[in-house]
Amino acid sequence: MTHYVLPAPIQAAAPVEGASALFPVRRILCVGRNYAAHRREMGGDDRDPPFFFMKPADALVPPGLPVPYPSQTHNLHHEIELVAALGGDGADLSTEEALSLVWGYAVGVDLTRRDLQNAAKEKGQPWEAAKAFDASAPIGLIRPVDRSGHPQGRISLSVNGQVRQQGLVSDMIWSVAEVIAQASRLWRLEAGDLIFTGTPEGVGPLVTGDRVEGMVEDVGEVAFTVG
Repeated sequence: MTHYVLPAPIQAAAPVEGASALFPVRRILCVGRNYAAHRREMGGDDRDPPFFFMKPADALVPPGLPVPYPSQTHNLHHEIELVAALGGDGADLSTEEALSLVWGYAVGVDLTRRDLQNAAKEKGQPWEAAKAFDASAPIGLIRPVDRSGHPQGRISLSVNGQVRQQGLVSDMIWSVAEVIAQASRLWRLEAGDLIFTGTPEGVGPLVTGDRVEGMVEDVGEVAFTVG
């Protein structure tokens, strides 16, 4: 039995639809600007290759909990995303091999301190403070892939009942399989990895008290209040 000099951290985990067992989360990879319209609204070119950033596994906020408004920002933005939950391992994968790693899908929101991100961009600095802060990854239930299939339908997000983001998963510049394959060339992927696959256009600010509700067709929903 392994002993530690300090108590070991609690294993980060996400809930699974229809199951009491949890999905253990190893790490969170996120894809930037993977919808053409969002890429344009953020000032990018439609055919730039996918790029990645990370959030810590304990940034997850499971369903039913409020999301605190983070410190050091006055411009917190929502970004609705399809999340792929991996159940297999691999490196340097083909797209066919990559898709076979998917254990299930969930709906997530990539919260962003946009003012800190813009400042970091101007100085050529890393994005961690803008993207990888505490409670920056609210998530819904993971639906196993044998129930969801590989979704291609509607994705949307509303704030206080007003739709702000909407599109189709099929509008992604790089498909889920292509995203996973590309990530596998940069890191060895492992079971327990989550991949946030990008957001459609319409990202915008949140304030304390806002009620956020998002969905992906055939996958499920995510909902939280900014506390």
